[in-house]
Amino acid sequence: MKARLWLALLLGIGAAHAAVPAAPPANPLAIVTRDGTALRAQARHSAAPQAVLWQGENLEVRGRALDYLQVYDHRIERAGFVRADRVRIVSMQPGDAPQLLAVVRFLRDMPGSEALGIAYTAAYLKAAPGNAIDAEPFDALGVMAERLARRATTNHDKSLEQALSGQLEVVADYGVAIHSIARDDGVRLCYDGDAFRRVMALDATAMQKATAALALTDPACVDPGLTPVQRAAFDTWRADLLDRVPHAGLPRYVQNRLHMRTASVWSAIAFERTRSRQPAQQAASRSIDELAAVDTRALVESDRAQYNDAAIRVGASRWAAQPVLAAGAGLHIAIAAGRPGETCIQLLDRKHGARAPLAQRCTYGTVWASSARANAGGTALALAVQPMASWRELWLFHVVGKRWVIDVLPPADDDPRLGYIEFAGWVPGGRLMLAAREARVNGRFVHRFEILDMLTLATARQADKPSSLSTFYRYQDALWRSRTVSLRN
Repeated sequence: MKARLWLALLLGIGAAHAAVPAAPPANPLAIVTRDGTALRAQARHSAAPQAVLWQGENLEVRGRALDYLQVYDHRIERAGFVRADRVRIVSMQPGDAPQLLAVVRFLRDMPGSEALGIAYTAAYLKAAPGNAIDAEPFDALGVMAERLARRATTNHDKSLEQALSGQLEVVADYGVAIHSIARDDGVRLCYDGDAFRRVMALDATAMQKATAALALTDPACVDPGLTPVQRAAFDTWRADLLDRVPHAGLPRYVQNRLHMRTASVWSAIAFERTRSRQPAQQAASRSIDELAAVDTRALVESDRAQYNDAAIRVGASRWAAQPVLAAGAGLHIAIAAGRPGETCIQLLDRKHGARAPLAQRCTYGTVWASSARANAGGTALALAVQPMASWRELWLFHVVGKRWVIDVLPPADDDPRLGYIEFAGWVPGGRLMLAAREARVNGRFVHRFEILDMLTLATARQADKPSSLSTFYRYQDALWRSRTVSLRN
C-alpha cells in the first residue's frame, strides 16, 4: 500500500471513510523513526545497503529475520531488510487511533521530527473513524509541514542538507505540498497550507484558527509573481480569513500577532484600492487601528521584528486614510493624468499656473496629494510618492540657485522592498528639513529621525528619537506628529 494513499482523507474523502471502511492491509506497516536508515539486501549489518531511508518513510512489513524486518518501500519501489529498532510498527485499527494521536500531539512541537510527525498523522487519519476526526490532526499536520519548510529554507548546516532533502521527499509522498518561491533574497520553501484551510473550515478552537490564519497569511510566502489583480484578490481573501478568527480567549501575544498581520494586510489593500481608483480611506484607517491595537507590553521579543515590519507597511500607506484637501494659492501641486498608468505632478504658485509650471515630473507610483507640505518661504515642497505597497519615497521640490529641482529621497539606498521616508517639518532659514525614516535593509531594521540639508541631501544629524535632537523636537510639524506611526513605543 503506497503512503500517498494514507492521506486520501486530506484530499477530501473523509466522509467516505466512515461510510465505507477501508480493508486492512495484508501486511503490517512500519514507520522509519531515524534518518539515514539503511535498506539492506540481506538481514545483516555487513550486507550492502540498497537505499537510505529517512524518518517518516512507511514500509510494508513482509517478514522478520532475527533483529531485521523484511520490508517493501512503495515510494522507491524496492524491497530489503531494515533494523527493527529503527522503525516502529503501527496499527491501522480504529481502536489504536487514540495512541497514534497521542504520538502526533507529542511530535507536533518537536523540531526536527516533522516528517515522522506527518507520518503518524497520516496513520491516525487512516485509522480513526471519519466522524471522530476533528481539527486537531490537521492543525498538527499544518504546523509540522510549515516548520519543515522553514527549516529547509533557513538551514545552513551542510551535514543536514541530505536529511532535509530526504524528509521533503517523504512528506511529498504523503500528499504534503511544499513549493519554492523565488525572491530577490533567495529561494524560500513554503507549505501550500491545505491542512490549515481545513482547520478554518472545521469547528476548531480559537487558537487553532489563529495558528492557521497566521500561517496562511504569511507575507513571506506570497508569490511575488502575482499580477496586481491576483494580488488584490489574494489580500482580500487574507483579510477575510483573519477576520474569521475569534480573539476571545486567546493569549494577548497571539492577539498581537493577529493585529499585526491584519494591519499589514489592510495597508496593502489600501494601496491596491488607490491604484485601481477605489475608495481606500476605510482600509487605511483599519490598518492604522489594527496597529494601534497591538499591546507592546505583551509583545513577545521574537515578534518585535514583525511589529516593526507591520508598522513600516502601515506607515507606507497611511496617507490613504487622509482626505484630499483643496490646494491653497501659495506653492502647491496639481495632478494630471499622463500616459496609461502614469501620474504627472506640476508644481504651481500664484504666478505660475498649469500652462507654465515651476517644475513637472511624472511617475507610475501613487502620489499622495494630501501629503504636500510647502515651507514658509515658498522655496521648497515635500511630497509622498508610493511606488509599491510597502515602499514610500519623499519627493523634494526645491530651489537650487535660480531653478527648481526635484530630488527623490528613498527610504534606503538599496533593497527597495520595505520602508518609507516622510517629511516631518521645516527648519526656519530655508536650508534644513526634518524627516523620519523606517526601513528593513538586508534584514536590519532602520528607524531614525533626521535633519537633512536640502542643498546636498546629506543627513546633518540623526537620532533614534526626536527628543535627542533639539532642532527636531522644536520644529517638528504638528500634523506629522499627530498622524505618523514612527513615534510608536
